[in-house]
Amino acid sequence: MNKNTKFLSLREKDPFLAREKQRYEQPLPSREWIIELLGRKGVPLKMAALAKDLSISEAEYAFFERRLKAMARDGQILINRRGAVCTADKLDLVKCRMEMHRDGFGFAVPLEADLGGDFVVYERQTKGAMHGDIVMIRPAGTDRRGRREGVVLDIVERAQVQVVGRFYVEHGVAILEAEDKRLIHNIVLEPQSVAEHRPQAGQVVVAEIETYPDSNRPAVAKITEVLGDYADSGMEIEIALRKHHLPHQFNEACLKAAAKIPDHVRKSDLKGRVDLRDLPLVTIDGETARDFDDAVFAEKIGRNYRLVVAIADVSHYVKPGDGIDIDAQERSTSVYFPRRVIPMLPENLSNGICSLNPEVERLCMVCDMVVTFAGNIKEYRFYPAVMRSHARLTYNQVWQWISDGIVHPLKPQIDTLYKVFQILQKKRFQRGAVEFETNETQMLFDDCGKIEKIVAVSRNDAHKMIEECMLAANVCAAEFLLENRHTALFRNHLGPTPEKLAVLREQLSLLGLRLNGGDKPTPKDYAELAAQFKDRPDAELLQVMMLRSMQQAVYEPHNDGHFGLAYDAYAHFTSPIRRYPDLTVHRAIKAVLAGQQYQPEKTWQALGVHTSFCERRADDASRDVENWLKTYYMQDKVGEVFNGKISGMANFGIFVTLDDIHIDGLVHISDLGEDYFNFRPEIMAIEGERSGVRFSMGEKVAVKVARADLESSKIDLMLVSGGSKKRSKAAKNTAKPAGKTEKTRSKKLSPKEIDTLMNRGTKKTPTSKPAGRLKTTTEPAKPAKKKGVSIKVKSKAVGQTETKRKGRSKPKA
Repeated sequence: MNKNTKFLSLREKDPFLAREKQRYEQPLPSREWIIELLGRKGVPLKMAALAKDLSISEAEYAFFERRLKAMARDGQILINRRGAVCTADKLDLVKCRMEMHRDGFGFAVPLEADLGGDFVVYERQTKGAMHGDIVMIRPAGTDRRGRREGVVLDIVERAQVQVVGRFYVEHGVAILEAEDKRLIHNIVLEPQSVAEHRPQAGQVVVAEIETYPDSNRPAVAKITEVLGDYADSGMEIEIALRKHHLPHQFNEACLKAAAKIPDHVRKSDLKGRVDLRDLPLVTIDGETARDFDDAVFAEKIGRNYRLVVAIADVSHYVKPGDGIDIDAQERSTSVYFPRRVIPMLPENLSNGICSLNPEVERLCMVCDMVVTFAGNIKEYRFYPAVMRSHARLTYNQVWQWISDGIVHPLKPQIDTLYKVFQILQKKRFQRGAVEFETNETQMLFDDCGKIEKIVAVSRNDAHKMIEECMLAANVCAAEFLLENRHTALFRNHLGPTPEKLAVLREQLSLLGLRLNGGDKPTPKDYAELAAQFKDRPDAELLQVMMLRSMQQAVYEPHNDGHFGLAYDAYAHFTSPIRRYPDLTVHRAIKAVLAGQQYQPEKTWQALGVHTSFCERRADDASRDVENWLKTYYMQDKVGEVFNGKISGMANFGIFVTLDDIHIDGLVHISDLGEDYFNFRPEIMAIEGERSGVRFSMGEKVAVKVARADLESSKIDLMLVSGGSKKRSKAAKNTAKPAGKTEKTRSKKLSPKEIDTLMNRGTKKTPTSKPAGRLKTTTEPAKPAKKKGVSIKVKSKAVGQTETKRKGRSKPKA
């Protein structure tokens, strides 16, 4: 053996050592090499033992330990409770985000592609995990409903840093009752922070968690801010922002980057762009809109039509990884509250350089389509362009032009757009897209910020016209990316699961309805079902049942199609100012046009999970604020009587939508009347046992406002009048029990009838008999009174026929 042969240590055998040396002056073993060594060992190793095998010096140990913990956060390894390091693959672990339910259990949503779907995690298996936490889940079979069950093995990253809630003192202990009911346990507050801020009982406070909960002890937090009283003006939005952890302040890096962006289009920006400044593109939005991210134009070309959809080119100004992009990705969507908007982008972008304002030059990405007379998109192309919006129009204005035939220089173009819309809508019906009509409302405020009134918002054909144009562009974007095999975030919406389909069919069968399509109904089957109950009074409830049978729409890096819209592929392209997935689709399309690949900093799967989560978070926050405002509006109307319509029901009562103000409240089943009321889902009604009074969907009722509870954002109503009395056969039998004395009725007979009876010497009395026919019995006649005779006649029983009187006299002259 050659004495000069040098044996390399395990650390020196690291295949990624050269790469690590380029990054660090004193490189540690690479992550890949650590994972490979753990796999070779086949058993968990203590940190010290692993450090010894890799020749980690005492001075390096702290940095080595930090690397292992970072790997654990990323889900590459797991450090168990004994401090031993394990590979995640060996334990078959799945990195997930926890979504807790107020009842204590939760769902773990995998961050990477996982064909098995979400895990259900029961309370005993959460091990102190809170809503939004990133956890490592170990699969644990299936539960009794066939869902994948999981156990939290480790909490990688905590989502809850600050918590907003109400301050209370119970048994001498200061606690925080979280506004987010998905944080199921109260949080103990540090006495020092309570003494420093001195909140009053019931006030809204913000606290920072210092010690997180585990199986044996609660979370501990310190108060950082006292927001004020619960009913203060604007408090509902401040609570919603903190309850749902909505980022509402831009970082310093974002503001600095936004300040550098010019407020006008420069000549250097026009390079490589198609000039559409002379094309009469127009924006059509609502009256209150401030950011305009789409403009449209249509013209007839032979038998076909050219449809141009121009979308604000946000990707030109927001570059991957810059300060604006980091904040935009964190928010993922703009959040719309009454009276306030939390934008995804700084205002000088969303309302300025990126907004397609009228009569100014703007950069845009264009989807240029040819639509056939049959409604098919014959061809399309994407390209960057520069444009100038020729007008800022509103939906109501455009619809007035169309319906009333008002003459305007832009009217011919609007008529062409409307013709394209009619063609696309006809194709939509043929395709079988499910049509859901929703009742939208708008709150109007006075100068003091109080709700003045709530009005219904009607959707006219101008709304639908722009919607169809946007749908066409989104479909083209999805097809373009699929054809060029570029990964992107697709908008997937799956149909019903077998379990949800079974529940829906059972509910429909009780109502005399049927969903065709067998085990795999198509969107067309759903559309046919919706047409069946379109004019029924319970149509709104049936629509909700249909929606619940479908799965939730999500962003994913693979295409599964959109069930509700009946599209094979669908992506969001048309709103990059307010949705981050649209911005990534723009970047992907630009990359394809340039012959490149776009890869976000996060994995596509992780980005899809994050943006889907942020979308649900924004919807929840908006709903919370609207419910609170409606409850506040009803506080000074307690005791007033309103007319309304039954819009929903459950085994605990009926939901009533009040006329004119479009607010829902609950009439508890105990307030329906002095009877035992039962919910009968087979007929979608609540019915009284003795009275037979029935409350059905869509029925008109009068109610009185009993309570408006701000804490729960619920409105309780009391029934004043309503309900239809539909007594069943059984109810009639109950009303006249057997064995009771029948009532008698008297009839004064004419002298002729008296003589006839006296001459016969007998009278006929009907007797009860089980069979339908009645016999007569003879009794001795009694002396008649001078002024006529009264004859007792038994009341007719169920199933019997009253004896016909013979010899009936004619009426008196």
